[in-house]
Amino acid sequence: MSGERRSPFAAARANWDFQGLPREVVVLSAVAFCVALGFGIVAPAIPIFAQEFDVSAFWASAVISAFALMRLVGALPAGWLVDRAGERTTLIVGLSIVAVSSAFAGLSTSFVQLIVLRGVGGLGSAMFTVSALALLLRVAAPEQRGRAAAVFQGGFLLGGIVGPFFGGLVLGISIRLPFFVYAATLGAAVVVVIVTLSRTHLLDAPSKADGTADEPDESARWRQLRAALRDRAYVTALAVNLGNGFASFGLRSAIVPLFVVNALMLNAAWVGYGAFVSALVQAPLLFIAGPATDTRGRRFALMLGTGITAVGFVILAGLETLPGFLVAMAVFGAGAAYLGSGPAAVVGDITGGRREGPIVATFQMMSDVGAVVGPLLAGAIVTATDSYTLGFTIGAVVLGITFIMSATMPETLGRAKAQSAPPHLDDASEPEAPQP
Repeated sequence: MSGERRSPFAAARANWDFQGLPREVVVLSAVAFCVALGFGIVAPAIPIFAQEFDVSAFWASAVISAFALMRLVGALPAGWLVDRAGERTTLIVGLSIVAVSSAFAGLSTSFVQLIVLRGVGGLGSAMFTVSALALLLRVAAPEQRGRAAAVFQGGFLLGGIVGPFFGGLVLGISIRLPFFVYAATLGAAVVVVIVTLSRTHLLDAPSKADGTADEPDESARWRQLRAALRDRAYVTALAVNLGNGFASFGLRSAIVPLFVVNALMLNAAWVGYGAFVSALVQAPLLFIAGPATDTRGRRFALMLGTGITAVGFVILAGLETLPGFLVAMAVFGAGAAYLGSGPAAVVGDITGGRREGPIVATFQMMSDVGAVVGPLLAGAIVTATDSYTLGFTIGAVVLGITFIMSATMPETLGRAKAQSAPPHLDDASEPEAPQP
């Protein structure tokens, strides 16, 4: 009953399980686990494998940028495809593209082949990311968005814990083997989607008297995107995703493996072990961050996420030691817990649970812009100065700027609790919430 009072114990327990969440959230978490498991294995191998073709740190980093660049190019088309073909179809096709391209990347005999195949994988990755987030934000109720995003991120987290651990072992066996393992885990994700989401039915709009749906046309969708870009909360979410992509997915992914091998003079397996430490710290905090996003507010989550991650880069810049590296990776895990739920919840508040492919795709594009620029800038700095400190310092500065933006953004949690979309969006396309 809606008037029944829940004990503090019951409320706390609900924060740690799937209670009340739509089935699709749990399925997407399982898919995220499959993807993260493989990526955690292959990610440390990518820049190191690229250097097998006798290229500089800049070009080794460019392999990561190529993947992110094609994700960027493919984001808006993926949003359009979500609106036309639906979330499930886009999800299946995207995962399949990444799986096949990854398997062929493991067979690369030249640097050109490697970078082209990673670029193709980026297109598929854009389709997966946009469609999965679009589906997640549609099925989760306004008061569940932070927790749903945390559960979804929890799938990535669990895969991120297991993946890097085995990644170090797999990388020790063969530099090519991680690519084939990644392809296999993506294939498993495709099977999960096909088997479990085949009966999911979603409506884009409440039915009218004649039984038809009031669907916004193409021009209306783009007008809604332009209107969202005038919302400072949405712009802040874009900036946070941009900064996180630049620092965490760009600088960190590109130069931390090289930093471990070339500066700390450690075995490449330590790259995977460092990621394992990060995931272990993120684990208990993730299910605190999700409920906090739904209770303390989106601004609170964004401030903690950007501020903590900035501290991690300061530690990397100041301590060129193994203990410093491990501490920094642990701090990154704490920041990632809040960055995994806060920005996505803001976007869900802006879309109001509607199928708004362009708005979701633009949000995702910001992370990809940062992930394109970050590795190239980091690679250029390392090549020119033979030092990693400046690259890590730039990451801290970028995240410091997004922290200030987060601290001054308008709170959107009130919109979600009021079950209403921003006034500049067309409420005609909003589906009715299911009644208990």
